[in-house]
Amino acid sequence: MLPTDNRLRRREDFATAVRRGRRAGRPSLVVHFRSGATDPHAQGESAPPARAGFVVSKAVGGAVVRNKVKRRLRHLMRERVAQLPPGSLVVVRALPPAGGAANEELARDLDAALQRLLGGGAR
Repeated sequence: MLPTDNRLRRREDFATAVRRGRRAGRPSLVVHFRSGATDPHAQGESAPPARAGFVVSKAVGGAVVRNKVKRRLRHLMRERVAQLPPGSLVVVRALPPAGGAANEELARDLDAALQRLLGGGAR
């Protein structure tokens, strides 16, 4: 499970990541990434942790399928959140093929999208 500090929950944070961030699409998911632009005048000594949120629409499948996809994505993101810069926002939007995708396929798509967004891949 993704730790509480690394969860994206507020609507404004989702909107910021989707509207002002960059995105990378793969066959089973789209990843929206907003780098950790922190306010130097904000209170606190350390940078906030990277946070991730998930969007799984009804197009992916019924409630059971959607919840299963969310659980799988949260588990995959838990292993990758340490790679993200502090303060960054990530929104993973599942596409309809994610409902029938294997864990390896979801992991491969997530890794490829994150690598592209973090500057490791070509367009």
